[in-house]
Amino acid sequence: MAKHKKRKKSKISRSKKKKLNREQISIIGESNYIINRAQNYESRVVSLGSLIFFSTETGDAWILDYKDGLALCLARVGEKQPFRIVETPEKFAIEWNVNYQIEGDKFVVIQKSGQVRTILGYPAEEILKTIHRVSI
Repeated sequence: MAKHKKRKKSKISRSKKKKLNREQISIIGESNYIINRAQNYESRVVSLGSLIFFSTETGDAWILDYKDGLALCLARVGEKQPFRIVETPEKFAIEWNVNYQIEGDKFVVIQKSGQVRTILGYPAEEILKTIHRVSI
């Protein structure tokens, strides 16, 4: 009989503001953190400036630039995806590969080819609340 891993159910963590100094801010560090949360099947939403990082209970992780509607998948079903982020103490660059929209509870991904994929079950409400909070 096959053993099945139990997925830990977790609630989305409530906003906890933590003040970071410039040396503590790391896009790669936040990416690794959110990938780790996804690999533990934990839903989490984290903001860093205009960037929103989120993980899901299904093992997915993304980084969003809410100002430009850009997205990059960091993990899918707990598996880290190939991506490119370059970071120095002064600058960073992210190789975005899709655009996104949130329509109600739907996370819509628009590929550069024009292909559209709709994903249900992501923490859309929490993402929108985070975007609203950081854009004020």
